[in-house]
Formats: sequence, C-alpha cells, structure tokens
Amino acid sequence: MTGRRRWSPSTRHTGTHRARDCSTRLEAALTAGTQADPAFVDALVARCAVEPDFFVRDMLTWALTRLPAERTVPRLLTELRSQRAQARSQALHTLSKIGDSKAWPAITRSLLHDPDDEVARSAWRAAVVLVPAAEREGLATELAAQLGRGDREVRLSLSRALVALEDVIEPALRTGLDSADPAVRAHARATQRLLHDPDAGFDLAVDEANRVVALGSQRVGGTAC
Repeated sequence: MTGRRRWSPSTRHTGTHRARDCSTRLEAALTAGTQADPAFVDALVARCAVEPDFFVRDMLTWALTRLPAERTVPRLLTELRSQRAQARSQALHTLSKIGDSKAWPAITRSLLHDPDDEVARSAWRAAVVLVPAAEREGLATELAAQLGRGDREVRLSLSRALVALEDVIEPALRTGLDSADPAVRAHARATQRLLHDPDAGFDLAVDEANRVVALGSQRVGGTAC
C-alpha cells in the first residue's frame, strides 16, 4: 500500500448495496480514526449529521475523539445550532466523549429541553459530564423540570443523568415529589430510589414508585374512580 488513504464515505444507503455500504463506511471511519488526520474534521462532522447506521455513527465519534480538541470542539459547537436534529444529537454525544469543559456554555437550556427526545437525551448526558461543580444544582433543577417526560427510554436517560449529579438533586426531586402530576411524582420517586440504591433497577424502581403514588392518591382522594 502506498500513500495515505483519504476518508471518503459511501453515499449509497438503499437497495441491495445497503449492508455492503455500511461496512465500507464503518471501515472508512475506522481508518480516519487510525490516521487521526485533522484534515478529516469537517468531513467526519458532516457525516455524523446524516449517517443512518448507529455503529457507523459511533465509529465517527471515536474518530473525532482521536483528533485535536482545538479543531473538533469549535466545529461541533457549530453543529449545535443545526436545524437537523441528528446533527445536534451527534455533536452533543461527541462533545460528551471528548469531555472538554470549554464546551459547557454551549449546552443551553433550549438543548436541555429540545423537543426532539434524542437531542435532549444527548444534551443531558453531555451536561452531566461537562457541568462545573458550581452549576450542578442549577443543572439538576433544569433536568428535574422534565420529570415525567417521554417513554421508558427517555425517562431512564433522565434518571441516569440526574443520579450522576448525586446528592445535589435532592431538592429538585422533592419538588417533583410534590407535583400534581402522578407521572412526575412516580418518576421523581423512582429516581430517588435509584440515587439511594443504584442496584435497584429502573423498572423495579418505577413499579414501586407507581404503587406508592397510586396509594397516596387514593388516601387523598378517598375512593378511587
């Protein structure tokens, strides 16, 4: 083999070529990460925004973590303003893996509350990695304001992010426990259980929380309808 192989992903995604092209793109991302050439930054970030395969996207992120943060982080921060949800989500995911604290100011409230669940989940994960110690309580409040959001996977992601902040989440959880919304109360109680007993398991914690909330509602409201 002579010279260096340039990273050039396939653009075909349909028909009989899909599996083969996926393997080609995975190999190309692996090559880019192995060579660690800063010239690949723009192409790798652009590919993250449109790549349909999870494993290829994960390899693209790995390749970007191999490049100098002073080149990758500014480019990824630009992606956070993209109209494409996948571009925002993957940029947040990659920033969480790079772990450069200079990216923290870009994790805005709008990203933490993004209407796209995948973007919001990526923002939660990035935020708990990048947040300065002095701002952990404020982040806990922002995250806890979304208790009860989404399906099981979204709620699990939010609980994990909150638990990663450790004891600073207690005041925010108490607010959730006092909510008029039973879904919020149950999610807050399940998260509190995970905080104090990480081995409890999310589904068991949710089941227990739902029972407690249901019993509490019956006591307050008398006979259940």
